[in-house]
Amino acid sequence: MSPLEPFGARLRHAMDARGPLCVGIDPHGSLLSAWGLNDDVAGLERFTRTVVDALADRVAVFKPQSAFFERFGSRGIAVLERAVADLRDAGALVVMDAKRGDIGSTMAAYAETYLRKDSPLFSDALTVSPYLGYGSLKPAVDLARESGAGLFVLALTSNPEGAEVQGARREDGRTIAATMLAHLAEDNAGESPLGSFGAVVGATLGDLSSYDLDINGPLLAPGIGAQGATPADLPGVFGAAVRNVVPSVSRGVLRHGPDAAALREAARRYADEVRAAVGA
Repeated sequence: MSPLEPFGARLRHAMDARGPLCVGIDPHGSLLSAWGLNDDVAGLERFTRTVVDALADRVAVFKPQSAFFERFGSRGIAVLERAVADLRDAGALVVMDAKRGDIGSTMAAYAETYLRKDSPLFSDALTVSPYLGYGSLKPAVDLARESGAGLFVLALTSNPEGAEVQGARREDGRTIAATMLAHLAEDNAGESPLGSFGAVVGATLGDLSSYDLDINGPLLAPGIGAQGATPADLPGVFGAAVRNVVPSVSRGVLRHGPDAAALREAARRYADEVRAAVGA
């Protein structure tokens, strides 16, 4: 099976064509209830189908949160598999938000689950945790290169607890987060128009000018909408790297369902606001 064009290039083209926006698909119980759905597999399927049908042909990137499907066991995973396939068939890119991280053969198995092209859950990119050491991600890095997929590595997350690890300093004085960003810059060196190995950097973190975010790769930025950040905040957070930001909105769009037209209007509005803010 031939490799895809590298994820970074496909991501740049998708955001230029459809707008710089990632919509999270997070079917947690309270959201299902707000939609008038039961917190069961039938409700999960109805919710997911509605989002896919309304938005798959117009949003650049989708980020399904795997845990909300996994909680229903194999039937939930089946819903996720279909959603991934249908989103990609509609020309959208899928970032699987699974935050996998391990070592050796276990990391390789995670990579094969999401990054091998003939896998039922093959996604355009995968979120991963590097806190067993960046080198532990090598099986995922290697398979992503082979298949034309990408990774988003947790670097500067928006949860308050993250700082105790990500802000810790090594003996050379560099923070753990800065170390992860440096590794990503190395893996993206020479790639054009954009590398395929990105960082997760919260849009709620304020001024990040003390970090070198110019990794020649995408910056997945959760926190827009319900968590308090707005598209107008992006230049102040990301500085010169703002053009490479992939802003992720979940509840800010999903709360407008189950009305398909309202979902589409919310996604369009966010994409337009981001485009204006970052000068895309």
